[in-house]
Amino acid sequence: MTVNGIVERVTQTPERELVRGLDDGSITEVEVAWSDPFGHAQGKRIPATGFLDRARGSGFAFCEASLGWNTDGTVIDSLRLTNWDGGYPDVHAVPDLTTFRRLPWRPTAGHVISDIVAHDRRPSLLDPRAVLKRVLAQLAALGYTAKVGVELEFYLLDPDGSPFQHDIHAYSLENANALDPLLSDLHETLCAFTRLEGIETEYGPGQIETNLIYTDALEAADDAARLKYAAKEVARRHGKIASFMPKPFTEHSGSSAHLHISLWRDGAPAFASTDGSENALALNAIGGLLEHLPSITLFGAHSVNAYRRFTPDSFAPATVTWSRDNRSAAVRSLVESDPAATRIELRSGASDANPYWLIAAALAAVIAGIRADRTPPAAEGGNLYGKGTPLPESLGVAIALATQDDTITDILGTDSVHDFAAIARSEWQTYTQHVSDWELRRYLATS
Repeated sequence: MTVNGIVERVTQTPERELVRGLDDGSITEVEVAWSDPFGHAQGKRIPATGFLDRARGSGFAFCEASLGWNTDGTVIDSLRLTNWDGGYPDVHAVPDLTTFRRLPWRPTAGHVISDIVAHDRRPSLLDPRAVLKRVLAQLAALGYTAKVGVELEFYLLDPDGSPFQHDIHAYSLENANALDPLLSDLHETLCAFTRLEGIETEYGPGQIETNLIYTDALEAADDAARLKYAAKEVARRHGKIASFMPKPFTEHSGSSAHLHISLWRDGAPAFASTDGSENALALNAIGGLLEHLPSITLFGAHSVNAYRRFTPDSFAPATVTWSRDNRSAAVRSLVESDPAATRIELRSGASDANPYWLIAAALAAVIAGIRADRTPPAAEGGNLYGKGTPLPESLGVAIALATQDDTITDILGTDSVHDFAAIARSEWQTYTQHVSDWELRRYLATS
């Protein structure tokens, strides 16, 4: 509109854009999306007609088993919150209309992220987004909000899983050009669908790192979930696959999910330093992360394969350590001249992590550190791969540590942690019971 000859721009919120698109017919269907325990994109395609009435009402029913299965879709009957005794009832996806985006690859379709509620309208304790919301509420009770920046790495591969690019040069514009037109399509898609900061080539053949803009913690998790969904679809349309497997090649770099975390109070950066070093609150946060890192590792590394990343000289951490701007540490403290940019980086997450669980667990450790007024040991420098307590050596060890940490399970939710660990345990049990090709080659003729 124009006021006194001056053009006034009316903010077009996502919800308003959705309503207008439904009214004018430019949106003909809406994807109602949610995340399963391990971060796979789940959902339903809903026709535009009647969408808003259902979205603002009871939501969209689906089988609760979707929140209780493992990587290959096997439901785990040992869960507390859903099982065969309960009959796997319906739960309801209630769209958060503020998350609306148009699908870049289907312009007449929209996409909304949902919260999951049970019949009594209470948030489902199996919903990863609800777990994060629970943690954020506890952080708010302490007087803080959190901002998070997510870095996700993954490989672009041929359909058989082999690399179609063989050069290994991180930050290489030449390698990036060689990945076109796929990479340009991915960049444009992510700019339209997420808050993308940038894309670069990483340290493996066809490996990509994507950086998401530093934003509210829940929005950061939503963006990370969407990034994975979009990357897989763009690759598929180019006859390739986008793999978030943490360590697909023995001889090449693994793929991580790094978190950059800061706390804020009343709109001001709470980690701000006046003397060039960490303030007391930041030290509490680092202290909490270090104390609980072995037990929160599971929530950022739920697969058997994720633990192959924790090796020396790999740019992934191997021990419970912290330092300043040092990529051999698990926790990297970045004290910047701009207080808003001062932050802590957690480097233990694997690329296949569910972003809601990963961020929730990291913030749970931060909360624990604040509540306990935990102070970390002095920051160390140099090569830290041989120092400190080793990170969990396997998924089995990580599960045991996660379920024994009462402080973290209380913050995340005891039943939610129990069931996440039970689903992860099914992965570990399947792996340990399988006779591998390596074992046959190693022992068949020599035993």
